[in-house]
Amino acid sequence: MNQSKVGVVGLGYVGLPVAVAFGKHFPVIGFDINEERITTLKQGYDTTKEVEPFELLTSNVFFTTAPSLLSECDYIIVAVPTPLDAYNLPYLEPILKASKMVGQHIKPGATVIFESTVYPGLTEEECLPLLERFSHMKAGTDFFIGYSPERINPGDKQNNFTSIMKVVAGMDELTTEKIAQLYRTVVKAGVHKAPSIKVAEAAKVIENTQRDINIAFMNEVAMLLDAMDIDTKAVLDAASTKWNFLPFTPGLVGGHCIGVDPYYLAYKAKEYQVTPKMILSGRDINNNMANYMIHKILQEMKNQNMTVKGAVVTILGITFKPNVPDIRNTQIVKVIHELKVRGMNVQVHDSYADKAQVLEQFGIELMPYNELMPANIVVLATPHQQYIRQYDEKFPFTHLLKGNKSIMFDVKHMSLKAMKHNNYKVVANQAVL
Repeated sequence: MNQSKVGVVGLGYVGLPVAVAFGKHFPVIGFDINEERITTLKQGYDTTKEVEPFELLTSNVFFTTAPSLLSECDYIIVAVPTPLDAYNLPYLEPILKASKMVGQHIKPGATVIFESTVYPGLTEEECLPLLERFSHMKAGTDFFIGYSPERINPGDKQNNFTSIMKVVAGMDELTTEKIAQLYRTVVKAGVHKAPSIKVAEAAKVIENTQRDINIAFMNEVAMLLDAMDIDTKAVLDAASTKWNFLPFTPGLVGGHCIGVDPYYLAYKAKEYQVTPKMILSGRDINNNMANYMIHKILQEMKNQNMTVKGAVVTILGITFKPNVPDIRNTQIVKVIHELKVRGMNVQVHDSYADKAQVLEQFGIELMPYNELMPANIVVLATPHQQYIRQYDEKFPFTHLLKGNKSIMFDVKHMSLKAMKHNNYKVVANQAVL
């Protein structure tokens, strides 16, 4: 097996760490359709900040936009995005295009392993026929397929590709064992062999759906406690003293996984005439949290007799989670646009996010921290370490506020505070999110 060559299709948050890890044991072909991405990786720079420069420069990975090189590979791992369309339905074009391309270049005897998150059945029902059609070969005889769901957690340096147990499944027992042996080479945490590809697909999609539902429950509880004028953080601190209490917290749900995967499961459920009530209910709650956040800001401005039009608002953090540059499905953008529509002067800072990407995708220009104007309202939306280092529980971000009756809206600590005469007065110490 050590003589094998591994190909990785898609070099984003998932594919790049996979390619670099395998590159420590095998020669690897790292393929991506984005020429700019390949250029920066060859220069030793990862815009996702998941892989350090020295790892890129010393890895045995050949980065390329030439799909023909995949014909050299004994294993091809597909790690392309599986997003949603405008109607929250699975958008399968990236994975279907990847399947066609791999089919055109796969060599006899090779094994194709999909890591992209999908609904149960997609690998065998959609991808396999394309591989057979474009390769003019037969799966199980001329080539083999499997599935091993990605478990990458962007920004997490402790739980990474090699330290998280890998679930694997093949089209038959021999393929499953072959794939297991491949991943055992690089994954220190070990491998779990699922009995079928559909089981492995289902396991992945319910992992994130479970998190989405639990966060939705906390968001609903936070709104209830807010209405009752009860401190949500204090309630969670008390409840967490029980050994089996699950430590979920309220918040905005963005990113490529938790806010997306439940729709894949719901889509398949409807095909089997099963109504996914809890799954979609959780999505509805979490999708509404940006609107709830806007409502809380406007409500507190009214309480402070603050004029909405012309008010200066500073948003700290636009990425979907702390300490990563990932802006996919970030929910804070909804808040920014709604505040602008109401005539507020909104200024946004985030040192992790790519300025050009944010401007192109959202039409929002990120400002340098030292150029932020004193604001009537400061929203700590994404608690990057840069902000936490400056954070003071009693007087958070006084240097960014105008002073008299200014409002501090703190998502991380779930509190809303108003400043009066340069001293903070707690106006609402319940959950904002």
